[in-house]
Amino acid sequence: MAVLPEVRKDYGKIPIYIDGKFKESETDTWVDVMNPAKDEVIAKVPFVTPEEVDEAVEAAVRAFDKWRNVPVTTRVQYLFRMKEVLEKHKEELARIITQNHGKAIDDARGEVRRMIENVETAIAIGYTLLKGERLDQIASGIDEYVVREPLGAFAIIGPFNFPIMSPFWFIPHAIVVGDTVVVKPSEITPVAFYWLNKLIHEIRLPPGVFNVIYGRAEAGERLISHRDIQGVAFVGSTSVAKKIYELTGKLGKRSLLQASAKNYAIVMPDANIERTIPNLISSFYGNTGQRCLANAVLVPVGDAYEKVVPKFVEMASKLKIGYGLDESVELTPLVTKKAKERVISYINKGVEEGAKLLLDGRTVKVEDYPNGYFVGPTVFDEVTPDMVIAKEEIFGPVASIIRADSLDEAIEMANSTRYGNASSIFTSSGKVAREFRRRIIAGNVGINVGIAAPMAFFPFGGMKESFFGVVHGQVTALEFLTDTKVVIERWW
Repeated sequence: MAVLPEVRKDYGKIPIYIDGKFKESETDTWVDVMNPAKDEVIAKVPFVTPEEVDEAVEAAVRAFDKWRNVPVTTRVQYLFRMKEVLEKHKEELARIITQNHGKAIDDARGEVRRMIENVETAIAIGYTLLKGERLDQIASGIDEYVVREPLGAFAIIGPFNFPIMSPFWFIPHAIVVGDTVVVKPSEITPVAFYWLNKLIHEIRLPPGVFNVIYGRAEAGERLISHRDIQGVAFVGSTSVAKKIYELTGKLGKRSLLQASAKNYAIVMPDANIERTIPNLISSFYGNTGQRCLANAVLVPVGDAYEKVVPKFVEMASKLKIGYGLDESVELTPLVTKKAKERVISYINKGVEEGAKLLLDGRTVKVEDYPNGYFVGPTVFDEVTPDMVIAKEEIFGPVASIIRADSLDEAIEMANSTRYGNASSIFTSSGKVAREFRRRIIAGNVGINVGIAAPMAFFPFGGMKESFFGVVHGQVTALEFLTDTKVVIERWW
């Protein structure tokens, strides 16, 4: 199958976006942005100056007083226009995601679709959930009601693995409730967000409502610490989330922080194996394992081992590896050369720990892309829960198999991890599924579903060290981005 054409070969210097205008950063630090399948530079991203961080926040603050007073029906119209322009350009956005991140084009198309669904959900919030509550005559001659009010400027810090979808768990919701935003997308995969920024510019939001800067930890810390930022929404690693949580706590700011994962997939002896195996393969190896909802540990219970493992290894070994713009490709490169080296170091560690390597992806070669950051599908057997590869997030195409004798043992192992992002079970028993659902400590639970990804009109779950905050993203971002004002009213 032919490789789809790239939107551009070179995107040049990526501009920042402040107060409704694109401009070139005044920084001295410009970093190469890579195509991971080819090891080629496709753009330059700026690490903004401290003054530019402040400028973006100040623009958002100036815009807030006017924007909060724009009728919600008008704010919603901007989102309708946003949805229209995103639908029109969804294929080019997907191709740019693949070109910069490396993921398969179908995965990129799915990311764009989920992003648009969050715009649709924000529209629904504006028309329904943003309404307050009222009760007349709570006492003689006294009425009481609740209204939701926006809070001001928010920081949104995005991850590399879903460069446009994850920030959109919050951006359209902030816009519709009357807040303003400063977004810091990933400096590793900024190209798709830059292109998205160009599309959003077309809908002519009032200057300052939507601002975009780029940079590393220093820019993020200055953004979060700015006195006029009301809160921060973040998607990334647990180590960074903990630092942000501590910082926002000290500063008295709101935070909503989605973090790392180590997800378990439990397969019971009564599972429908023919349907389970493809579901598992998609979960473990889709997006090259670079997603917080990917399963990482496979736990066959009892005699499920003999039914599952040989077929799992066989199907994994046949995955077609290559550039994600080839629609027949199933496994794509890791996002950076450093990510490839990290994943290989974990595979080496698994071997050192005594796990049995059933499928080794370290030496995979992709003929047409010899310089790409590829690691092939990898499967370890005879893994124990105390091994590093069973405990730490690898974020790559590596599956660890741990046998269990019973459902109780499997659940105990899954719950022993410090993370609680997602967990799945495959079974034909409603009783077993209910037991698992009630006892598992994970925010996103799959029943015969390997990728437990909530739709935009549900919250995105997460427990233990996979989430820090009180409310989650997507539809419940409404609670994070607003506060309630209670009015007790009497007239003489």
